[in-house]
Amino acid sequence: MLKFIKGHMETIQGIEIYPIISLLIFFLFFVVLFWWVFTAKKDYVEEVSQIPLESKNDN
Repeated sequence: MLKFIKGHMETIQGIEIYPIISLLIFFLFFVVLFWWVFTAKKDYVEEVSQIPLESKNDN
């Protein structure tokens, strides 16, 4: 099955760019997420971390 897919993919012109684009999107997403985590304000993180513990009557 893999030989069939690999053989079919080798016949498509310009397909080698898609894995590179996928890797770049994946890498950039996690770089931005990493940056956001380290620059988030501690007050915001504390407030959001308490959301699951709040009951409906605390409003």
